[in-house]
Amino acid sequence: MTHDLVATLRPLLTAEASAEAHASGTEPADLEQAVWLRLLERLDSAGPPRDPHGWLRRAVRSEARRSRRTNRRERPYADEPVDDTGRDPEHLALAAAHARALRDAVRRLPGRCPRLLEALLSPKDLTYREIAGELGISQGSLGPERSRCLGCLRRLLTSEVAAR
Repeated sequence: MTHDLVATLRPLLTAEASAEAHASGTEPADLEQAVWLRLLERLDSAGPPRDPHGWLRRAVRSEARRSRRTNRRERPYADEPVDDTGRDPEHLALAAAHARALRDAVRRLPGRCPRLLEALLSPKDLTYREIAGELGISQGSLGPERSRCLGCLRRLLTSEVAAR
């Protein structure tokens, strides 16, 4: 029974949806889909309509009105701020590659420099007091040690960039 109803209504629905779609600012297929859904919901709750052709015409016009109202109320996101943080996949991959290269260079530094710079680069955002305690050095010598290590890192990276 349902299959016969669908087969009977399909050509009429296609014609009605094509006629109403342009005025409602939607695609005919979208209107057809909405009406088929409405018909399925009706079949579950109230059974088939008494006048299927009349019901279908009313349903198409009702869905077209709903679509027009929706189109009038919806606004594009043109007024929203643009995400210009560079968080697209390419930038994320490049940032990760730079971070790996920096950490590899830090590991090749001499003496206490790798541990010191790893502590400074730590996502834990350690204070100078915490870093000094972790490394077992005085807080006052941390600044000069950091400067020496950064100088070593700068020379290492400069020579690598020049070699490439």
